[in-house]
Amino acid sequence: MTSCHFTPYHFTPGDGPLLVSMPHVGTRLDPGIAGNLTEAGRAIMDTDWDVDRLYNFLEDIGASILIANYSRYVIDLNRPGDGESLYPGQSETGLCPTTSFAGEPIYRTGYSPDATEISRRKEIYWQPYHDKIRAELHRIRDKFGYAMLWDAHSIKARVPRFFDGRLPDLNLGTGGGISCDRALAERLYAIAGKSGFSAVLDGRFTGGYITRHYGNPAQNIHAAQLELSQSTYMAGSHFSRDRANRLRPVLRDMLDCLAGYIEKSVEKDEQNPHRHQKTDQQEPDSE
Repeated sequence: MTSCHFTPYHFTPGDGPLLVSMPHVGTRLDPGIAGNLTEAGRAIMDTDWDVDRLYNFLEDIGASILIANYSRYVIDLNRPGDGESLYPGQSETGLCPTTSFAGEPIYRTGYSPDATEISRRKEIYWQPYHDKIRAELHRIRDKFGYAMLWDAHSIKARVPRFFDGRLPDLNLGTGGGISCDRALAERLYAIAGKSGFSAVLDGRFTGGYITRHYGNPAQNIHAAQLELSQSTYMAGSHFSRDRANRLRPVLRDMLDCLAGYIEKSVEKDEQNPHRHQKTDQQEPDSE
């Protein structure tokens, strides 16, 4: 049972063209689920720790903010609702994970969620989050003519299950180039590349379900995911104010670029004195 005050997310409306989603910062556990977890499961170590604290400037730039309240161990909001693999052939966790990133069992023997329980969690936690993303992107697009989505994540610098060695600091994902204009992706990557942090575009993390599903440049919705190495803003298991303060200007520059991309592109086009002129070059005759 859920109370009338239950909500699987916290939403702060903004007045700009940008929505920032944080699907993995939640730390709550449904009481009925918590009792079925192992010690490793209750530790929820795969949380995107303090990402909301890191992005403490979002209201200042007019962004709408959507933050999950419940742990990804309850249900992963960045996975397809049908459980389809995001990275075929590679190790990954599913819609309702049963093992941690370290490969430890999350549930006590015999207590892993069955199909009925997964369906219940999808209805209670997953669907409302995605309904809110969809509604907010449509509201923003109706107001501005376009909408921009940033999916904010973080992960430990070393996770042998998913990648060899040390992860780059800034991991931009655009679904392999499908979720936003290529020129926008290159601008974001240029900012990351000049930041002093190591960076990669569409590397090991190319963007999860949220980025790939909602990003649709043809419909004037552009989406990008940033997977941060937690070492960029944490010292061990603790939030580092000094490291966060070094990283925040880079994040803000990237989000300013994202939010202003369409507007600046339109301004540039309008300032082009040749944009309404016909060229002397003739089109080839059709065969």
